[in-house]
Amino acid sequence: MVVIPTVTGLLTGARLLSVPRTIATAARASPSSLPSLCYLKKSYCPPQRRSVLPARKLVIRAARTESKGVSLGFRAPNFELTEPLTGKVWNLDDFEAYPALLVMFICNHCPFVIHLKKDIVKLSNFYMKKGLAVVAISSNSVVTHPQDGPEFMAEDAKFFKYPFPYLYDESQEVARDFGAVCTPEFFLFKKDGRRPFELVYHGQFDDSRPSNNVPVTGRDLSLAIDCVLSGQPVSSTQKPSIGCSIKWNPGGKQ
Repeated sequence: MVVIPTVTGLLTGARLLSVPRTIATAARASPSSLPSLCYLKKSYCPPQRRSVLPARKLVIRAARTESKGVSLGFRAPNFELTEPLTGKVWNLDDFEAYPALLVMFICNHCPFVIHLKKDIVKLSNFYMKKGLAVVAISSNSVVTHPQDGPEFMAEDAKFFKYPFPYLYDESQEVARDFGAVCTPEFFLFKKDGRRPFELVYHGQFDDSRPSNNVPVTGRDLSLAIDCVLSGQPVSSTQKPSIGCSIKWNPGGKQ
């Protein structure tokens, strides 16, 4: 098992804008008429009307969705998708010679994916040297989330030095064929000889989430990969991956 070091992120605060001079003049002339400016500058309000606003907690909201609905033994569907970074078209046959294939549905913006990005790269680099094939796919709608479009995918792949192809599923048909519903979502397939790739693991990366303070280790996924590469059976007890829902095109089938 490969144990991945914890990755932490930083949030930067916003800078408050200065109050226009005309508003400040009006407030000094008639402070009682501008009670809403109390939080901007103490001198705007008379002492008897001053109030203290409670501190606000920054909360990142995301639609939490669990991976589901795909049974072990499921055969990997074929796909033909473009890699925005290189322009190369990839399909399932490109991985035919490998004993195992990890297919990940990710995207650029999802907080759950961002939380794991550097560690996904570390895990992939480690196991690709041992014979694992890895591919990542983004199926999010660029109508609702343009930041997940191919241009930004290429930038993301270059910035994080993805060792695997990061493919764009514009039609979202590949996500439907796989039964993918969230990001990140992990599908680990094994291949016995000339038989098709068959699903042996459809679970989480590990127990870490953006706000639960659990260290990122990649334990669950790495244990499954270890079993596949060593010819051992993978446990059927698997915790579902949890992340943002895939952003389907408005008006399209889901």
